[in-house]
Amino acid sequence: MIVERPGRLILVPTPIGNLSDMTQRAIDTLKSVAMIACEDTRTSGVLLNHFGIETPRTSFHAHNEHGKSSRLVQEMIRGKDVALISDAGSPGISDPGYLLVRAALDAHLEVTSLPGPTALIPALAASGLPTDRFVFEGFLPQKKGRQTRIQAIVDEDRTVVFYESPHRIGKLLSQLAEHTGPERQAVVAREISKHFEEFRRGTLAQLSAWVDSLDRVRGECVVLLASAKVSERLNAAPKSDLFG
Repeated sequence: MIVERPGRLILVPTPIGNLSDMTQRAIDTLKSVAMIACEDTRTSGVLLNHFGIETPRTSFHAHNEHGKSSRLVQEMIRGKDVALISDAGSPGISDPGYLLVRAALDAHLEVTSLPGPTALIPALAASGLPTDRFVFEGFLPQKKGRQTRIQAIVDEDRTVVFYESPHRIGKLLSQLAEHTGPERQAVVAREISKHFEEFRRGTLAQLSAWVDSLDRVRGECVVLLASAKVSERLNAAPKSDLFG
């Protein structure tokens, strides 16, 4: 078989809540490729069926990405374009994707990524914390290395951004308060782009108390931690200000 050109790997972001955030370019791309690699074919099936996308699908997730990457690379070498999507947001950002990108590049294949939905940037932009310099920590490890990672950001002078699940948000806020002090300013953003989108701003002590008062926290959370210098300024600001 003569291959006119190798296939490409295209990373396609999908909505994190509001289906209207799906771009026409993303829809057209998913309809045109030979195969879509999905983090969960059932979850993605709801989205793909909604937009009438009938492209063949295959699973690609944290438990099979090592073996599946080589097989997908072979499909691209044979001339097939492959799109990668996660359950929500941008593939490779706290979701599977890095290993496949690396494997494709090592095989001298073209890799491109479409712009699109992600929780990180909207949460940061609307947080009220400095956006000119920030560091993204993603999900912290649950056990080994967690305390070390938290301790490393105590003196960070940039805004620090974390992802956290709703049932572990209280633990994260408590541990951040333990290491940085309960008066460190922070923001919790949840349900980004959805109907019940919510931003909570205040000290770690205030945010911990808010979480403790809830019967249940719903939706994935973005936690943004201010630097010590920014926290001092915000704590000294009049109560009528953003963080009052």
